[in-house]
Amino acid sequence: MIFRDRKEAGRYLAEALMRYKAEHPVVLAIPRGGVELGFEVAKALDADFDLLIARKLPFPDNPESGFGAIAEDGSLYIIKEAAWYLSQTIVERIIAQQQEEIRRRIATLRGGRELIPVEGRTVILVDDGIAMGSTMHAAIAYCRNHGAAKIVVAAPVTSARVKAQLAREVDDVVILTTPPDFHAVAQVYANWYDVSDEEVLEIMRAWEVWRREHRS
Repeated sequence: MIFRDRKEAGRYLAEALMRYKAEHPVVLAIPRGGVELGFEVAKALDADFDLLIARKLPFPDNPESGFGAIAEDGSLYIIKEAAWYLSQTIVERIIAQQQEEIRRRIATLRGGRELIPVEGRTVILVDDGIAMGSTMHAAIAYCRNHGAAKIVVAAPVTSARVKAQLAREVDDVVILTTPPDFHAVAQVYANWYDVSDEEVLEIMRAWEVWRREHRS
């Protein structure tokens, strides 16, 4: 299954999530890749929409891979088997670096405001794909720590192993495809590129326009 771009993937994902529309959920996209998909899902479900900032904890010698993730409230997910050879000093330094980037993203992408409250709500966590799952695990921990009533993970692609792992942690996992040869999120997109801060801000401006027009 190949998606033309993130917008198309978001529309397919929205169709798969329509059963949650009646619950008036909160859609939380994980920036930056998940934002366009979250926008499409939130519109289709007439949901509340916001950006939950979570960051991978990258290896110092291989930043494309990581040993865990941290969410904006400090919720940590550490893969102990991956981090065993790193000293506590190195781990703490990497955590501090990612916390600084989280603060930057909150200031830049959310204008410094607090995340929409999730207590007692159905929360749908959206990303453009799930590789190892660390960032999503940190996002799940955030929602659990802040009293979400139901947590749904939604993405176009992940591995069967990660899907099963996530299913043990949340109320529902909605994945459109689990390729047997899955090795990178980009492989299911015909048009794949790194999303910029400015594109995220454009999407959020479009969301504000849509919300005013449909909820006035």
